[in-house]
Amino acid sequence: MTARPVKLLLASRSPRRLDILRQLALDPEVRVASIDEALLPGEQPLEHVERLARAKAELASLDVPGALVIGGDTIVLRDRRVMGKPENAAHAQQMLMSLAGRSHEVLSALALTGAHGVVSGVNRTTVHFRDFDASTARRYVETGEPMDKAGGYGIQGLGAALVAGLDGDYYSVVGFPVGVFLDLLSRAGWRYDFGQITRVPP
Repeated sequence: MTARPVKLLLASRSPRRLDILRQLALDPEVRVASIDEALLPGEQPLEHVERLARAKAELASLDVPGALVIGGDTIVLRDRRVMGKPENAAHAQQMLMSLAGRSHEVLSALALTGAHGVVSGVNRTTVHFRDFDASTARRYVETGEPMDKAGGYGIQGLGAALVAGLDGDYYSVVGFPVGVFLDLLSRAGWRYDFGQITRVPP
């Protein structure tokens, strides 16, 4: 039996996730899934990020039956507390200064929805920041880059200058853990063939 290609959807407005998929020579259709991203009472960070990834994939899949839908979510943890996106420039600078010279965690979740049901997984990576001053944080905020990013920085952009190193997966910090993606494909009965996703014959 010949393996069949699949229609691929990305349930995310993140240009970084789309860039990584294109780096893998995949060109998904983008379907933004707007959901309430607030923490539920008593919800742990890992449960939270995985629930959001699953909810985004499931919502987007309603519009295109039969498609393989990718949902994703990324959060930054400082002292086990979730750091969202900055509310304004002052908040962004405050967030960055709270991370300066310290280590923090990034949790990135992916979910795949399709005929197989839903599978999901989470990567946890530790990021170490350089010890920079308030002037550095202010100049970075003035570039505008931090404003739409969890934790107030983008490791794939100018924010790389703030990072001393990391323990884990760089792509997870960007927002799309490639290793998790490939594992989920395998669990769901799909195979990545360097530019194409095909169903594994029974």
